[in-house]
Amino acid sequence: MRGRALPSALGHRCQSAPPSPSGILVSYAQETRRRRTFAIISHPDAGKTTLTEKLLLFSGAIQIAGSVKARKASRHATSDWMEIEKQRGISVASSVMQMLYRDHVINLLDTPGHKDFSEDTYRVLTAVDSALMVIDAANGVEAQTRRLIEVCRQRDTPIITFVNKMDREVRDPLDILDEVERELGMPCVPMTWPVGQGKTFGGIINLRTQAMTVFESGSERRPQDFETVPLNDPSALQARFGTDWDAAMDSMELATGASPRWDHEAFLAGKQTPVFFGSGVNNFGVMEVLDALVDLAPQPQPRKSALVVNRQPVEKIIQPEDAAFSGVVFKVQANMDANHRDRIAFVRMASGKYTPGMKLKVQRTAKELRPTSVVTFLSQRREAVDEAYAGDIIGFTTHGGVQLGDTITDGANLQFTGLPFFAPELFMTVILKNPLRTKQLQTGLDQLGEEGAIQVFKPEVGGPMLLGAVGQLQFEVVQHRLKAEYDCDVRLEGCQYTGARWITADTPAELREFTNAYPQRLALDAANTLAYLCTSPYDVRLAQERFPKIHFHPLREHAGLSLSQAG
Repeated sequence: MRGRALPSALGHRCQSAPPSPSGILVSYAQETRRRRTFAIISHPDAGKTTLTEKLLLFSGAIQIAGSVKARKASRHATSDWMEIEKQRGISVASSVMQMLYRDHVINLLDTPGHKDFSEDTYRVLTAVDSALMVIDAANGVEAQTRRLIEVCRQRDTPIITFVNKMDREVRDPLDILDEVERELGMPCVPMTWPVGQGKTFGGIINLRTQAMTVFESGSERRPQDFETVPLNDPSALQARFGTDWDAAMDSMELATGASPRWDHEAFLAGKQTPVFFGSGVNNFGVMEVLDALVDLAPQPQPRKSALVVNRQPVEKIIQPEDAAFSGVVFKVQANMDANHRDRIAFVRMASGKYTPGMKLKVQRTAKELRPTSVVTFLSQRREAVDEAYAGDIIGFTTHGGVQLGDTITDGANLQFTGLPFFAPELFMTVILKNPLRTKQLQTGLDQLGEEGAIQVFKPEVGGPMLLGAVGQLQFEVVQHRLKAEYDCDVRLEGCQYTGARWITADTPAELREFTNAYPQRLALDAANTLAYLCTSPYDVRLAQERFPKIHFHPLREHAGLSLSQAG
C-alpha cells in the first residue's frame, strides 16, 4: 500500500525554508499557502454531492462524474461509497477528497445533508477553514441549511454561496439574495448573475471578469466548451437574449446597488458572503466557484490548543507553518474496505509536515501511534501519502486506540478542543436475534460508537445495550451496518428514555452519593463517560434540586475530556 508515490496533490513538492545552522528554524509557509480546506453544506437534495463530483471532474481528479439520482446506473457518486448510500441515493457519512487545481491543493469534505446525520456534519465543520453553501434556487434556504449556518457562524467560518439548479423553474434571484441575507445575517455580494431561468436560462454574467458565459445543457460539457462573450458589446447580447437580458441587467443593477462593495477581510471574518449562480448537473457556473475557492477562501488558519505545563492547561496558538507535527482526529470510519475490516482515523493537520515513518503520539493515552498505512483520499480510492502539510486531511489506518477528538503530535503536549458531542433525543434497546453472536455485536457497537455513527450506552446495572441518536434514520443505518459488516442480525425496540445528560460532580463523595441514589438511570457511553438517562425533562430538574452539586451537561467534548457547563 505504501509503496506507490502519490500522483495527486501531495506528490507535488515545493521546497520549504531550510533549517538554520542551529537546526531550529523550519517554516512550511510556502506549502500551507497552497492549501484550501473546505466543506460543502446544504439541505438534502439541493445538489451538494453532484456539485462535489463536478468540482472533482474539473480538477481532473475523476474522469466521469457520478450522479446521486442514478440509482440503477452502474456509477454512483464518488463521495457515496456505503452500500446503503447507493441504495437510497443519499449521503449518510461525510467523505474526504483531495485534488490539485491551479497549483493549489484542495481538500474537499462532502457532508451528509440529512438532519439525522447532522452530528457528522458538525464535526466536519470543525476541520475546515471555509464552507461552500449550496442552495436550491427553487426552494431557497431550507431548515437543515439554517442549522449548519448557525454552526458556521458560531465559528466565524467564511461561507461561499452557490445558488444551484438555475436551469429549472426557480424563484427570482433578488428574492433568493434577500432570503440568504436574512437567514445568514450577513450581506451578500453577487459575483455572478443569471440571465433568464428554467427553459429560457441563457447563462451567467461574471462580475469579476466582466464577461457572460452562455448556457448549454449537457452533463459532459467542460468549462472550455461554453461560449464566453465580453460585456463590452451589450447591444449584441441584448439582441441575442432579448427581454431576459434587459430583466437581468435591471435586477443586477438593483442587487449590486443594494449590496456592499466586496470586502475580502469581512468575508474572512464571516461577515460577508460572495454569491454564485449556476447549474451543477450541467457543469455550469462550477468553474467560477472553484476559482473563488482558490482566490478568496482562506489558507489554513492558526488553531488554539491547551498545553499542559505542571499539570495546568496553558493556552497556546499553533501556527500552520510551525515545524512540529500536530493534528486532530475529527472522524473515525470503520470498514471502508470490506475486505480488510480496517478503521481509518481522519486527521486534520494543524501544523508541521507528515512524512512516512514518523514517530507519533496520541495525547489522550500518551501511547505511540503506529498506523499500518497513511493515506490521502479520493473517497474510496486511496493513495499512500508521500508528504502532507497543515490543512491536509490524512487517514491513519489503525486497529483501535484512536478516538474522535484525539490530538496527535510528534511529541509536544497539546490538546485541541472543539469537537462537540450532543445529547441524543431518541433511544432504542438492541436485541440480538442469535445470542451466539454476542461478541460480534459488542465489537460492532464499540466500533460504531467510537466512529460517532451512533451513541452507545451501557447501563451500569446490566441489561441490553442502549442506542442513542439525533434522528431515526441513524438507527436504520446502524441496523443495516451491523448486519452487513458484522453479521449481526438485531432487533431494535423502543424504551422509556427520551434524553441523556452527562454528569460531573465537585467531589468524588458527591458523585458516589448520586450514583447510589439513581443506579437504574446511569450508563457509560463509548468514551466511558457517565450519563444520566431521563424519561422526561422533569427528571433532570428533580435530580438537580435533590443534588445541587451535580452538574448535568447536554454537550460533551469527544473522548470525554471536557464537558461544557450547563444547567
